[in-house]
Amino acid sequence: MEHGSFTNDKDASFTLAEEDHTLANAVRFMLNQDPRVTLAGYSIPHPSLECVNVRVQTTGDPAREVLKDACQELMLMNRHVRSVFDKAVSEFKVEQARLAAEEEEKKKAEEEEIKKQRDLLASMDIESD
Repeated sequence: MEHGSFTNDKDASFTLAEEDHTLANAVRFMLNQDPRVTLAGYSIPHPSLECVNVRVQTTGDPAREVLKDACQELMLMNRHVRSVFDKAVSEFKVEQARLAAEEEEKKKAEEEEIKKQRDLLASMDIESD
């Protein structure tokens, strides 16, 4: 929901329902990165209310458009972070599988060596007293 005036669209407040500091702080950060923004901040009216008020003041562009652009930039940033995270997880899984295969190979080689030594000892004719 937007709270602003009909005569001045460069200053506006927006209410984001069912949101908290997590989204509000990220949106505030993105807004403050935009050179068109002169002021960006947020407040939570009351801890028991599930809404956030975001205030945007711009140099002249409509606050609604600047907020929309900031949200789109935030979505792009989140997609990038998600893709980097997913890539790191898949690389980690591949590395873990490789290490497990190496460990299994090493274990098999040790078992074969022990079997060879046992066979060698069994083939030796040891006289007992």
